[in-house]
Amino acid sequence: MFLKSYYLYLARQLPRGPVGQILCLEKEVVVLPRNRLLLSPLSGCFFSWGFPDNSCAFGNYSTEKVFAVCESLCSWGEMLCAVCPNPTTIVIAGTSTVVCVWDVSFNKDKLTHMKLRQPLYGHTDSVTCLAVSEVHSLIVSGSRDLTCILWDMEELSYITQLAGHTTSISALAINDLTGEIASCAGPQLYLWNMKGQLLTCIDTSCGPQPDILCVSFTQRHEWDAKNVVVTGCADGIIRIWKTEYTRTQLPGPPEEPVSPGQDRTERDGKVTGSRMGYAYRYCIYNNTDDGCS
Repeated sequence: MFLKSYYLYLARQLPRGPVGQILCLEKEVVVLPRNRLLLSPLSGCFFSWGFPDNSCAFGNYSTEKVFAVCESLCSWGEMLCAVCPNPTTIVIAGTSTVVCVWDVSFNKDKLTHMKLRQPLYGHTDSVTCLAVSEVHSLIVSGSRDLTCILWDMEELSYITQLAGHTTSISALAINDLTGEIASCAGPQLYLWNMKGQLLTCIDTSCGPQPDILCVSFTQRHEWDAKNVVVTGCADGIIRIWKTEYTRTQLPGPPEEPVSPGQDRTERDGKVTGSRMGYAYRYCIYNNTDDGCS
């Protein structure tokens, strides 16, 4: 697979600061500032955090009006990240190193219920980002301990760990169509499969503030070549990356034929399958003309 910069879809400085969340909806891309989460596009409610007293707030996205402030999360330390798999569940984490799953409910612009369902232990340093997929029943947490952990969302249990990052994890996303996971550490963008195998990575450095703060997949159909990876950086720029597959001939004599769809044991790192001496590899490169390396 190739991953390259496709084009600059949006380039603007958010009035509230760095990019915090990207939502690729059917007809638009919604961009939110850091420390704010849209709970549901239909309800229009947001969840925000990062206040000096470690409280959190719920409000109306359209009017920017806060209708509830919650202090029950203060005992879990400073909150650094949150995700919302559905309108009744919020997953949060932060300096406590614990991933907490909360049940919430609303009645119009009123918070009627918020209760801790279960804490998840596994990280050894602050949890900096989260991603969730109801389709694959998966929660992914990224930490300053340079790892990501995959959790089963139904059983609320540990699955596996993604290691190999060189700095703190800054952003995560899950592709509901393919199950692929994107993780970002500084300017580095990584792609993984659901088994925890690294598919490819790229250094997206560009300009004085290259760190990626958020990442998202567009998801039409699994076979649609127009699906892309969207990243938002500290410089306020939104960049879009296109994925492509490539076939590479393996060194040495041709291999024995394999039946269609059959995978051989991985060899030489990121090989997904081979036939008659050829391998389908996940490769990555930058193909933008905006000065990014």
